Amino acid sequence: KKKKKTVEQFHRRLDMIMWDYCGMARNAEGLQKAKKLVQELREEYWKDAIVPGGKDEFNPELEKAMRVADFMELGEMMIEDALNRNESCGGHFREEYQTPEGEALRNDADYTYVAAWEWKDGADSVLHKEPLKFEAVELKTRSYK
Repeated sequence: KKKKKTVEQFHRRLDMIMWDYCGMARNAEGLQKAKKLVQELREEYWKDAIVPGGKDEFNPELEKAMRVADFMELGEMMIEDALNRNESCGGHFREEYQTPEGEALRNDADYTYVAAWEWKDGADSVLHKEPLKFEAVELKTRSYK
């Protein structure tokens, strides 16, 4: 089967999925859709991406293709992290977690930690947590109004 699409085409599609469903404001429904779309895109990528150039020369297109594959995994991890956080805080705003005034609705009891995800290709990723301790500053909600 002949490969049909450039790496750039896949990169742009990934950009649009992330922009549409995993931007600053997001919701569970959109994130679930994005997760499915990125997984499907990644499968299609490995079957249909064209990587021009030869094996006996420096090939910047191959380097780009590998980076785009990494970006797809990173996108899946960002979506997974956003789905895992049932709150709004900082640059993460879940539409279903906001005050009646439209401000971020934090959940400090459950999410006062630094998250690091471990990628497991073909399996559920693993969330590692490092608790945050606030000794020099008070933990409180900021208002931008």
